[in-house]
Amino acid sequence: MSTPLLEANNLFCERDERVLFEQLSFTLNAGEILQVEGPNGSGKTTLLRILAGLSTAFEGELSWKGEPMSDVRDDFRASMLYFGHLPGVKATLTAEENLRWYCAVHPLTRIEGVHEALAKVGLRGYEDVPCHSLSAGQNRRVSLARLYFSEAPLWVLDEPFTAIDKRGVAEKEALIAAHAAKGGSVILTTHHELAIRDNVRQLALGGEIPR
Repeated sequence: MSTPLLEANNLFCERDERVLFEQLSFTLNAGEILQVEGPNGSGKTTLLRILAGLSTAFEGELSWKGEPMSDVRDDFRASMLYFGHLPGVKATLTAEENLRWYCAVHPLTRIEGVHEALAKVGLRGYEDVPCHSLSAGQNRRVSLARLYFSEAPLWVLDEPFTAIDKRGVAEKEALIAAHAAKGGSVILTTHHELAIRDNVRQLALGGEIPR
């Protein structure tokens, strides 16, 4: 059996004296899509932030390619793309400058794909507009554009379909499916019912945890 790309063992997290999850264990293999489900407040975003290394407020063990996360943190961060609730763009930079900055600090990117990516998310003609002049939805699209030129094997996506029309949702689903088909892996939360059927597993917080 091949070594899982990502493995979580006995994760425990509480917030404001309330347990969000405990004894949470799961694996993620190359080519898999893991959809984290649960009602609002069940800890979905908290779990994704823990997996992305943005929160240390938990107990338990995380492994990356069979090695303890603490020993391979740099390799993990270089191999992951994280999309959260906040767009994570610099307001003083233009849409293009933000993506070029992202390419400069993330080696697994194709800088030549920046203009095409902005066009695919509906921002053709906005390349030179500072992000403080863009709407909140447009800033999210600047951030989502990274999916089109990132070659990171792991995508961690928190509600990636928010404020996107049906056509945009279908395009992002196709992109996620294509990433998995090439051997990439995806962990995501969404209230949207995925049309993707191949290699998708659900992880229900507060319920039975599939292995």
